[in-house]
Amino acid sequence: MHRSTLAALAAAPAAALAAAGLLHPHHLTTATADTWVLLHLAGLLVFPLVGAGLVVPLAGRGDPVAWLVRVAAYVYATAYTALDVVSGIGAGWVTSRLPDGAPRPQEVSWLFRIGTPIGEVGSWALLVATVVLVLDALRRRGPAALPLVLLPVGAWAVHADHIFAPVGALGMAMIAVGTLLAVLGARPRHDVRSTVKATFSG
Repeated sequence: MHRSTLAALAAAPAAALAAAGLLHPHHLTTATADTWVLLHLAGLLVFPLVGAGLVVPLAGRGDPVAWLVRVAAYVYATAYTALDVVSGIGAGWVTSRLPDGAPRPQEVSWLFRIGTPIGEVGSWALLVATVVLVLDALRRRGPAALPLVLLPVGAWAVHADHIFAPVGALGMAMIAVGTLLAVLGARPRHDVRSTVKATFSG
């Protein structure tokens, strides 16, 4: 598989979430609950892959910096999946069972109270992964890696506003572009099988 194809695949999850953010309701109500649940059910399969995309440029590396990015990406993937399940699917499903126009019950607020802080752990981990990845690329490649600054800028936007449009959706779009550039600028591999094996084995 060509390097550009691998880069596109690594960037695709963040790009998909950026597009989903344009449809993401800003508030959970009985009117928006079905859309809320559907988006987060789909997100369950996609959010972790954003972290997977970030480790692709590190294929074949076993140094501490590479492992720091991997661990941070893993924490992001785990914690943000929990946010998706609790505040997305769980809270959305409970709200969707209410009569039209009914006020949001306290139980839904309780779900947000646990889901939100877990999600913040994930978004901070995403920020750490992108910052370390960019600093490492700047050290190795110099000014040529400056466009990768899109990664932490995008991660900060996601930390601030999830994938809500316009800020969060734009943030995910920045992560998509940054991931694409990071993979394109990384050391080439001979094929996808060796890249995947090296990415996760170090």
